[in-house]
Amino acid sequence: MRLADQPVTMKLKKSALPLALLLCAGLAFAQTATPPAGEYIYEGGSGALRVKPDGRFDITTIGSNAHTCALDGTIVRGKAKLGDTNCVVNFATSADKVQVSTNGADQCRENCGMRAGFEGTYTRPTPACTDKAVANSRKAFKRQYDAKDYAIALATLSPVLSECDKTLDWITKGWMRNDVALTQFKLNDRAACLKTLQPLAEDAARTDDGIKENYPPADAEIFLPVVRATRTNLKLCRG
Repeated sequence: MRLADQPVTMKLKKSALPLALLLCAGLAFAQTATPPAGEYIYEGGSGALRVKPDGRFDITTIGSNAHTCALDGTIVRGKAKLGDTNCVVNFATSADKVQVSTNGADQCRENCGMRAGFEGTYTRPTPACTDKAVANSRKAFKRQYDAKDYAIALATLSPVLSECDKTLDWITKGWMRNDVALTQFKLNDRAACLKTLQPLAEDAARTDDGIKENYPPADAEIFLPVVRATRTNLKLCRG
């Protein structure tokens, strides 16, 4: 190393320590911050975290085969101890997301069925993607579709399907894909119809028994009507 480089290296070493401390302080703040009040949607739309202004919260999630989790408590400086158990739930906030984790205590599992969990990322939905907003959009779409205002109906529902992709549950998303695709068919856009249904095409190609073999019983039961609708709409769009 050249001598001329040495002062530069020394300056970097001196400045690195305060920077590291600042980064650690920022990380600690994120880990201990109680999430802002509101509702956050669990990964894949499979549950919700609701936080009140006083820090009280509740979480409900659903896993495969209709197994569920349900827990509640009060968040204090980013942590919540569940009742008289050893389970501690941690809440780390970042922008519009909340990362939920636990201290790993066995008692944390007592709040869940065997195939369900609640640790992971919860996202605050955009105004158009709240449960109420999505329900209202679907109602408006149905009125417009029934009135044969297909272009308006498509403009109502298609943006919701794309914008809310990460927060819609898989069954609602499946029905919405079929609604959008059928509307595209009515507008003589078969290529768009097929593209919209593509994520469901693999399952649609299976028999009913094939769906039952590939999904847990409760999941297969609620998914089969979506699959059957998809088969019908794929036939229409393929001509």
